[in-house]
Amino acid sequence: MAFAHIQPLYSLSGFFVGFLVGLTGVGGGSLMTPILVLLFRVHPATAVGTDLLYAAATKATGTLVHGMKGSVDWQVTLRLAAGSIPAATITLILLHRYGMDTPRAGRLISVVLGAALLVTALALVFRPQLAKLAGNRTRARGQGSTLLWTMLTGAILGVLVSLTSVGAGAIGVTVLLLLYPKLPTTRIVGSDVAHAVPLTLLAGAGHWLLGSIDWPMLLSLLIGSLPGIVIGSMLASRAPDKLLRNLLAATLTLVGVRLVLA
Repeated sequence: MAFAHIQPLYSLSGFFVGFLVGLTGVGGGSLMTPILVLLFRVHPATAVGTDLLYAAATKATGTLVHGMKGSVDWQVTLRLAAGSIPAATITLILLHRYGMDTPRAGRLISVVLGAALLVTALALVFRPQLAKLAGNRTRARGQGSTLLWTMLTGAILGVLVSLTSVGAGAIGVTVLLLLYPKLPTTRIVGSDVAHAVPLTLLAGAGHWLLGSIDWPMLLSLLIGSLPGIVIGSMLASRAPDKLLRNLLAATLTLVGVRLVLA
């Protein structure tokens, strides 16, 4: 692909989102897809499809890092995937059957995306309280119950991610904190990141087959985001976590309301 197809504004947006992802750990879909839809007026289906492959590339890098550090619980990852992969497949089949490029489909994706952003904002604000609540829980959940709830969580994430590219980050981590209170946070984050790779790759491939991938835009986003993630990760330890979380939550709330009411 020729460099003439690289679009600087997309690369700049990719750098901005990558920087925030590295700084805060918030999933790129929560930020990138709304930017593409609201700022660049990209069709919601194209924005979601392109962002899914963008997320697969960035999450694969993150999984490699977490895997080398030993911070992935593969049992948790497989449990999530057991629910998310079938759910994503069914969602993609339904999208293929009912069409992606119609105004009705675009509206549905925008509304679900807005709702997912609102849930993500709540997850960001209340994550410390939920983590504390989970840590103080003395009664252990049964293994069978934990397995079923993890698979159900994966199924919900599979639908959300396939429709909106949002959910595999903040929402997934928050639920896992409640389901696995004894698991260190780093392993929860690593397991969630590892799970996002096959999910976003499958959903992105499905959108590719549906024709909703803009390849020049994807390349432009990756050129900006990869160095952004590196720089953000290097500065993460110096960032005021609570302030950043609340600012991101406020931003996601405004964007979510805008998408739902548009």
